[in-house]
Amino acid sequence: MVLTSLLLVAGLVLLVLGGEFLVRGAVRIAAHIGISPMLVGLTVVGMGTSTPELAASVQASFAGSPGIALGNIAGSNIANLLLILGSSALIAPMLVPRSALWRDGGVGVAATIALILCGHTLGLSRVAGLALLTCLVGYIVFAYRQERLGRDHSAAYDRATAVVEADPALTPQQPDGETLWKPIALVLIGLVLIVSGGNLLVTSAITIAAELGVSDEVIGLTVVAIGTSLPELATSVIAALKKEGEIALGNVLGSNIFNVLFIGGVTGTIAPTVVPPSILAVDLWVVLGASLAVMLFALTGGRLNRLEGAALVALYGTYTLFTVGAF
Repeated sequence: MVLTSLLLVAGLVLLVLGGEFLVRGAVRIAAHIGISPMLVGLTVVGMGTSTPELAASVQASFAGSPGIALGNIAGSNIANLLLILGSSALIAPMLVPRSALWRDGGVGVAATIALILCGHTLGLSRVAGLALLTCLVGYIVFAYRQERLGRDHSAAYDRATAVVEADPALTPQQPDGETLWKPIALVLIGLVLIVSGGNLLVTSAITIAAELGVSDEVIGLTVVAIGTSLPELATSVIAALKKEGEIALGNVLGSNIFNVLFIGGVTGTIAPTVVPPSILAVDLWVVLGASLAVMLFALTGGRLNRLEGAALVALYGTYTLFTVGAF
């Protein structure tokens, strides 16, 4: 059991490192090609930082473990909304622009409802996956237009900003004489680490679930989800420490949108799977309820204060205890 747990942690480390290498290399390749920094942030940075969750869900689906694949998506979103956003508000209360909250929070709510509907009809099939990816493309186009027109920043933009502030090396910039093979090598190394880490994580998670006598859903909703959400925790906490509450909130909302539309979309497209009945009946509704709760808290005075942050963290603790006990 101890060895398996260490292997799971090693898998998480490889996923995070692989994602870091992949995004750094992809950003530099985009600079070589001449893609605008704004578009790089909305696409390469936004999707690249989701690769740990993506690798875990895709490989779990290939391994015949939909509980981990979908549990990772639902559990990550719950952790983002309750644990990470609540912790950020405890560090520094955050002012919340209502227009951005309704727009991006509304997209997250709509994406969750779409996943629930998929679970009750098609499952996470190729058709459903392609539909989710189409919605993601539409959202990125919308976010790009918002930035071009100088309107309120989208959650996708805030997420890219939070990631870059946490790791300035991801700032899109001119290659300055660098040869193209170096960033390509970074991308390849990142892919190898991500595939290796995802395989190690999923195999270890399935073994731990069997040894503990619990379902794959429990491990996916808790251990895997929290582990793959650590980068979001770091970026949101850094934004909160800098008193950039809007960016911390946007990072969480953007992450949740990408988790459903990007990770769910890719998983359904290349590794179709079912949505486990327990996740469909409980956890996706918790995601929906948590999304609405955050919107309600932020609407009371246009801010998330420390008391509300503490309430969100307490709700996450309650949810985790219920999840472990319920299964």
